[in-house]
Amino acid sequence: MDRRRKVELFEEIRREYTHGAGTIQGVAKKLGVHRRMVRQALGNAIPPERKMPVRNRPRLGPVMEFIDEILRLDQQAPRKQRHTAQRIWLRIGEERPEATVSAATVRRYVRQQREELGLALRETFVPQAYAWGGEAQVDWYEAVAEIGGERQQVYNFAMRSMASGGAFHVAYYHATQQAFLEAHELAFHQFGGVFRLLRYDNLKSAVKKILRGHQREETERLIAFRSHWGFQTEFCNPARGNEKGGVEGEVGYFRRNHLVPIPQVKNLEELNQQLRRCCQQDEQRRIAGKPMRVGEAMRIERDHLLPLAPEGFELGETSFPTVDGKGCVKVRTNCYSTALKPGTRTQAKLLPAYVEIWQERECVARHERSFGRYQQVLDLEHYLDVLEKKPGALAGSSPLQQWRERGRWPESFDRLWLSLQERHGKSAGTREMIALLGQGKRHGWGRLQQVVEKALALGCTDAAAVRHLLTASELTRPPTESFQLSGLERYDRPLPQMNEYDQLLSIAATGAEVAR
Repeated sequence: MDRRRKVELFEEIRREYTHGAGTIQGVAKKLGVHRRMVRQALGNAIPPERKMPVRNRPRLGPVMEFIDEILRLDQQAPRKQRHTAQRIWLRIGEERPEATVSAATVRRYVRQQREELGLALRETFVPQAYAWGGEAQVDWYEAVAEIGGERQQVYNFAMRSMASGGAFHVAYYHATQQAFLEAHELAFHQFGGVFRLLRYDNLKSAVKKILRGHQREETERLIAFRSHWGFQTEFCNPARGNEKGGVEGEVGYFRRNHLVPIPQVKNLEELNQQLRRCCQQDEQRRIAGKPMRVGEAMRIERDHLLPLAPEGFELGETSFPTVDGKGCVKVRTNCYSTALKPGTRTQAKLLPAYVEIWQERECVARHERSFGRYQQVLDLEHYLDVLEKKPGALAGSSPLQQWRERGRWPESFDRLWLSLQERHGKSAGTREMIALLGQGKRHGWGRLQQVVEKALALGCTDAAAVRHLLTASELTRPPTESFQLSGLERYDRPLPQMNEYDQLLSIAATGAEVAR
C-alpha cells in the first residue's frame, strides 16, 4: 500500500470511530483491518514510517570486505579512474569466482556505501542521428599509469566516430601539438579513412583565439593539417562539454573499463599496445540504441569515409644545428648527442616523442624527446670512438651515468670491467671494455649482455673469449647432407688396356742394354 492510500485509510478509520461503530473492534471488523492499525490511526492521523527489516546477506556477505576495500582504495585513485558498481561486480567474478552474488545486489550495496558521499548528478542528453563517415569527436583526457614501476600522468588522445561508435585511443607523456596531429594520423589509419567533420573543444593545440559565437582563430599547423587531409572542423562553446557528448561518454566508458585498476606496464609503447587491444575488444560490444555491434558498423562506415592522403603530413619541426665540441646538437633548449664530428652541420627533426638527427639522408641518432629545459640527452654509444683514445674519461662520463639511470648498463658490465682492469691494468682494461662495447653496436646490446653474463657464469673474464662467444654462431658450418646420384650409368666407359704400352717400354729397355 502506497503512502497516499494509507493516509486516506487512516482518515476513514478516524471518521468511522467517531461517527460510526464507535469501538476499536467494530471499526476493525467493518473496514477489514487489524485492531493495531485502528489504534495507530486513533493515536495519530499520519501513518508511522515502515521499518525496513534487517535481513541476512548470505551471498553478499563473503565479498563485503572485498567491496569495502575497493571503495577505500578508490579514495586514493584519480576521481575519473574509480570503480563503478559494474566494474566491481566484474572483478568479483574474476578474483572471487566462488562468490555467486548478482550485479543488482552489488549495485545496491555500492550505492548504499556511497550515500555518505552524496549521489552524483546525472545529465540528460538529446539523442542525435549521424550519417556514415559524417562526424567524429576528438578530445584529450588525463590518466595515471604505472610505467616502469613508477606512477606517471599520461595524456590520452581519443577520437570517436558518432555513427558507428568506434573509437581510437593513444597515450603520450605530453599533450603537445605534434602529438595531437600524429594521433589524428594514427586514428585515420585505424578507421581506414578520414571523417568529413571533426568536432573539438577549445584546446590550445587547435585554437589560438576564441572569437564570437563558433568562430575560432585556428593555429597555422592545424589549418595546414586540415587542408592536407581534407576534413572540416567545428568547435564547441566554452565550458560546454555536452556539445561533444559522444567522445565524453566514450572517455568515461573507456576509463572505467580499461584504466581501472591503474595499468602497470614497462614503457609507453607497451601501454599504447594495451590501449589498442582494448579498442579492438570494444568493437565486440553493442551500444544501447544501435542495431549492430561496433565492429560491424565500423566496417560499413569505412566505405563512406574520405580516402587517406597518399603521404603523411610533415609532423616534425626541422632545424639545422651544428655539432658542438661535446658531440651534441642543440634542439630548442636541450642538447642531444651524436657520433658526428664537431663542426658538422646536421638536420634535426623534433617529433612528438623523439628527436632525430639526420646527415646526408641518413638518420644517425634518435633520442627520446626531453620536455624539460636546458637538459642533456646523451648516448654512450656515440662516444665509443672518442673513448678508445681517451679511456680514462669513461668512468666519470655523463653518458655512462645516464645509461646507468636508464637501466642500460647492467651490473654484469661492471663485473667484467673490474676483472679486465685487474688483469690488464686500469687503462688497458678499460680499452678492452670499450672495444667490447663496440661489439654491442654490431650484435645488439641485448645479445652482448647475454654473452657477458654467460662468460661470467663460466668463470671467464677475457675479452677475446667474450668476442668468441659473440661470433661463435657465425663460425659454425651446417653439416653436409648425403645425397645419391642416379642416371649416370650411360656415361660409363671401359678402362683402357695398357699391355701394348708395357711391351713398348720393355723393348726400349732391352735396346738400351744392347747399346751398352
